[in-house]
Amino acid sequence: MSGVAHIRYARKLPNDSSMYSNTNIQQKVLCFGELLLRISPDEHGNWLDDQAAPLYSGGAEANVSMALAGWHVPVSYCSVIPDNFVARQMITRMKRNDVDISKVIYQGERLGLFYLTPGNDVRNGAVIYDRKYSSFSELKTGTIDWQKVFQGISWFHFSAISPALNQAIADICLEAVKAAHEMGITVSIDLNYRPKLWQYGKHPVEIIPDLTNYCDIVMGNLWSIEKMLGIPLNQPIEDSSSYATCVDCSGQTAEKIFNLFPKCVAVAHTFRFSINDLGLRYFATLQTRAHGQLSSREYTAAAIKDKVGTGDCFMAGLIYGFCKGLPSRQTIEFSAAAAFKKFFISGDSTNSTVAEIYQFIESDAS
Repeated sequence: MSGVAHIRYARKLPNDSSMYSNTNIQQKVLCFGELLLRISPDEHGNWLDDQAAPLYSGGAEANVSMALAGWHVPVSYCSVIPDNFVARQMITRMKRNDVDISKVIYQGERLGLFYLTPGNDVRNGAVIYDRKYSSFSELKTGTIDWQKVFQGISWFHFSAISPALNQAIADICLEAVKAAHEMGITVSIDLNYRPKLWQYGKHPVEIIPDLTNYCDIVMGNLWSIEKMLGIPLNQPIEDSSSYATCVDCSGQTAEKIFNLFPKCVAVAHTFRFSINDLGLRYFATLQTRAHGQLSSREYTAAAIKDKVGTGDCFMAGLIYGFCKGLPSRQTIEFSAAAAFKKFFISGDSTNSTVAEIYQFIESDAS
């Protein structure tokens, strides 16, 4: 990694490792979402002559599952995939990496795909989705017995990507969060906004707030929260915006989320800004009702390798911190460092260990 630096911290807060009554190291997490195959042809078309393009197994919730399993958090993955050898190989890889796949449903005809050139970002126009009629997108309400699926689970995670697919999947996500709430399960949502997926006549603000009503942990960036929850930015935020300005804006947005969604107890924001064609600035904030706001150190890099999955890695870091009962300071620093390290790892999920992440934090602080 090149050009790494840290700048400053927000005010230090008390240890809040007991902010959850059900926080303990034995928690088991369930992640629900679509398993996806990423195809990455180069932008110059050389893959046509080479007859080769990198393939990656991913999907937001699968990436979170893989990270948590690598960090020794018990985790189960629930998805819907076709019963063919490609999907089986992908799901078996997750099992080899200690993800429980017993809750996966095998039905339908095809696996979801997306195309993205190396180094690009799923949030921009370069991504091409091929997910229509996939096994996951064809799932119908009432198919999943959530009471059964949630047996032994204490944390449920999903993302706003799933309800972007169609009304039926949005309704299934609502089934899930209601069942989780009734069973006393902690619920987290990643408000990742993918405009190319919202094509069924509904705007995110018509769907996502109803789901967020049942969520304890909300993670996203300021722009996705504006699109999905209808919470406008109190001031413009751009690549040149200062660390202090961003932290202040995130704090105001978090307070608005707390006011709108009484069940929510923690809000996390990530900030990723371009500093040239290849490099970036990165930092994050975490705000809890009990103890207020913390922000991570700021990282910079002159060049990176892969943008895909960094937000998923950050989300996994949050879940890891809460499940292990870590103080908020440790949780936000671990999450931000894990996400930043992911920028230098090819593929959709991280392979960094807990020890490697802490070693990076300590080396960068020295």
